[in-house]
Amino acid sequence: MFGLGTLLEACLLFVNAVAVLHEERFLKKYGLVEDTANSFGPPGIKVQIIRLINAVRTVMRVPLIAINIFAIVYLLLLG
Repeated sequence: MFGLGTLLEACLLFVNAVAVLHEERFLKKYGLVEDTANSFGPPGIKVQIIRLINAVRTVMRVPLIAINIFAIVYLLLLG
């Protein structure tokens, strides 16, 4: 059955996948690295995706450890 718990678990797995992406092995191959050149005007979708990936990789690393531990304990105890 698809419920709120399953949706939260899928979101957690997605954020984990984004957090472990390697810049030189994966992101550079697909052109998803931040350019140092500044551009004027509103950023495009690709720039916004690059910034989102960088934000998740830097800001969410420490909280993800705690959230993953909680999720593992919760799934072990309540299955």
